[in-house]
Amino acid sequence: MSFTDAIRTCLTVKYASFSGRARRAEYWWFSVLYVIATVVIAGTGLAIEAPLLNVLLLPFIVPMLTVSVRRLHDTGKSGRRMFIALIPVVGPVIYLVGMALDSTPGANEYGPSPKAVAQPVG
Repeated sequence: MSFTDAIRTCLTVKYASFSGRARRAEYWWFSVLYVIATVVIAGTGLAIEAPLLNVLLLPFIVPMLTVSVRRLHDTGKSGRRMFIALIPVVGPVIYLVGMALDSTPGANEYGPSPKAVAQPVG
């Protein structure tokens, strides 16, 4: 999945969809966009002395949550596993390791493997 495919999928096709699975590429490409948007908006907010960050990043929060849950589904774990990131110091490390794991082969309780099934991108 390319950068543009991942962005299109997360922002349009599966904007608020917690069901299904997401490959690593979809999660990491959207994370790259999220970080870039955060840096640009925060820099702009500091430059013009306006608190724009919270308002302009609002549309990105829902797809970031949904793609994270779908990524956990791809590894065979529940979306509730995201809460592990709230544990100080080790939580974010465990969370990132979980996001970097390869998907479970074949279908699991969350659906067919996106590696085996060609998913149309809107």
